[in-house]
Amino acid sequence: MNINEVNAQVKAARKPRRVGRGAGSGRGKTSQRGHKGFGSRSGSSMNPVFEGGQMPLIRRVPKRGFNNKTFADVVVAVNVVDLESFFDSGEQVTSETLKSKGLVKKVFDKIKVLGDGELSKPLDVTAHAFSAVAQKKIEAAGGKVTLLPGKKPVVKNKMGTRKRNILAKVKAK
Repeated sequence: MNINEVNAQVKAARKPRRVGRGAGSGRGKTSQRGHKGFGSRSGSSMNPVFEGGQMPLIRRVPKRGFNNKTFADVVVAVNVVDLESFFDSGEQVTSETLKSKGLVKKVFDKIKVLGDGELSKPLDVTAHAFSAVAQKKIEAAGGKVTLLPGKKPVVKNKMGTRKRNILAKVKAK
């Protein structure tokens, strides 16, 4: 047993509090619930944000700025060292093989290969992005680098569709 496990052992061995077992127990009569009111009733539970009808703090504080978290791509980084240790010479490295070998575990949008470590085997690596160092190391080892296309960027339509249709008709004549 380690010192950090002692507290868990003590908590596991401790008996649960017996609330509402008479005045002599120290936790009797109102059983630590106070007198009357919503909190003393069974089934009472309050939203932690609720402030008794007062406008909650989360709604009083102004919201400003932009948060890209919902729109940003999830990029998974894989180092050259990992490719060296997990793949054999001449093998193909794709998103499927990275998942099957356990190098990539979470859901992602893009894979980026970084240049940490050394590579001595020729590998055919396919990913969305490569650092300059990683690309040099893979090619120096006799491997091949293939870029995957990412998501297409959203282009705002500055000209309305109606105007574009009119221009197309004019050009056709």
